[in-house]
Amino acid sequence: MSAHCPHDHPATEAGTSHSRYRKILWIALAINLAMFMLEIGAGLRAGSASLLADAIDFFGDSANYAVTLVVLSMGGLWRARAAWLKGGSMLVFGLCVMARALWMFTQGGVPEAFTMGGIGLLALLANGAVALMLYAWREGDANMRSVWLCSRNDALGNLAVMAAALGVFGTGSAWPDLAVAGVMAGLAITSGWTVMRQARRELKTLKPVPQAATEHQGF
Repeated sequence: MSAHCPHDHPATEAGTSHSRYRKILWIALAINLAMFMLEIGAGLRAGSASLLADAIDFFGDSANYAVTLVVLSMGGLWRARAAWLKGGSMLVFGLCVMARALWMFTQGGVPEAFTMGGIGLLALLANGAVALMLYAWREGDANMRSVWLCSRNDALGNLAVMAAALGVFGTGSAWPDLAVAGVMAGLAITSGWTVMRQARRELKTLKPVPQAATEHQGF
């Protein structure tokens, strides 16, 4: 893992960092699964597109952390491949959120502002804690960067959900909720594209040299 970080570290320090990162990922996985189950129920009960978007995001992040735990001890090539797939999943998530918001727009109705605000605050506390724990690894390889971006995006999304709750309460309209869902979708799409581009660059760098080419060089 340290081979892909900006600076070199002693082997013992790298091993300690590796172990700490794995423990943090397990904690983040547990938090995200718990919040997904809580928020999906609250989003359906409140009729909020932004809460449902955030709930799906928690589920996607749970899968993100699980995949990262699997490939953490593998080579850089496998980690870059996993990052590319996770970036693609972030893109798909964004498109799904947009589709859901459009569907709810056609259905009409006003979401429940108090539920949106309360659950949004709880989700912000959860994601803020995870983002702080992962902050030290924000400049790692594409796989690590995808984990950090997901956590950062979640915290920003929670702030937006709380703002949408205030907007719904103040206007009595669903527009703030739908607008925030659209912003969250855009954030997921741009972040997914960023991770996929970095992973693609790493895949080109880490691509094994064909045996024929090696033999041609005199090995």
